[in-house]
Amino acid sequence: MSRLKVPEARTRAPARARTRSPRATSAAPSDGAAGAEGASPLPGKPSTLAAQAYARIEEMIVKLEMPPGSVISEAEVSAALGIGRTPVREALQRLAREHLVLILPQRGVLVSEIDIKRQLRLLETRREVERLVARSAARRATDAENRRFAELADEFHAAAASADQVRFMRADKAFNDLSLVAARNEFAAGAMGLMHGLSRRFWFMHHRQADDTAVMARLHGDLAAAIARRDGAAAAAALDALIDHTEAFTKVTVSTDY
Repeated sequence: MSRLKVPEARTRAPARARTRSPRATSAAPSDGAAGAEGASPLPGKPSTLAAQAYARIEEMIVKLEMPPGSVISEAEVSAALGIGRTPVREALQRLAREHLVLILPQRGVLVSEIDIKRQLRLLETRREVERLVARSAARRATDAENRRFAELADEFHAAAASADQVRFMRADKAFNDLSLVAARNEFAAGAMGLMHGLSRRFWFMHHRQADDTAVMARLHGDLAAAIARRDGAAAAAALDALIDHTEAFTKVTVSTDY
C-alpha cells in the first residue's frame, strides 16, 4: 500500500491511480450529518469544522482523488484543508464508521479497497432500507423539504440532459442527506448513512464503462419528484427501479463470481 501525500495543488487524478496527489476541493457537497451524526432541519452548507472536513474528505475519496488502498496522513490532510487536526480526526473517525477508511494506529489512515461482493451485499441492504426512507420522506417531509426535493428533481434532470457526473454526484449527496432528514427515522438514517459513500464511490469508479450518468440522474430525478408529490407508492417504485439499475450496473461493470 502506498502513502498518499495531500498537497494544496494537484493535476487531475486518474481513476485507479494510487500515487497521484489530490488537493482539497473548494466546492464541497452538503453535510452528510443527516444520519447518525445529527442533522439540521434542511441540509445545507456544513456548519462545523468537523462537518466541513468530513464533506471535503468524503468527496475526495468518492471522486478517487484519494484512491482505494492509499495511506493518508492526518497532518497532511489538515494542512491541505486548512482545518485543525482535531476536526480532521473527527471526520476521519466518521469515515471509518462508514467503511471508507481504516484507521491504522501509529501508521496512518488507509483508504478502503473496493470489494465487489461486499458492494452487492450493500445493495441488498440498501434496497430494503432506502425503500422505507423514500416512503417515509414522502409522508413526513415538510413543505420546505418538498420544495427542496422538487429543486433536486430539476437538478437531476439537468444533470441527465448534460451527462454531468460531478453535478449528478453533488445532487445525489444533497438528495441523500435531505431524504434522511425528511424520513424522520433515526434508525433508518443511521443505516443509510453507512452506505451512501461506498455506493457513490463505486459508481464514480465504474460509470464510464457503462456511460450511464444520464440514466442514473434521470432515475434519481424520478424518485425526488415522487417524494416532492408526497406519493409514497410512486417513490417506492422509483426506488426499486433505481436499485434494479444499480445492481445490473454493478454486475456488468465488474467481473464477479458472486
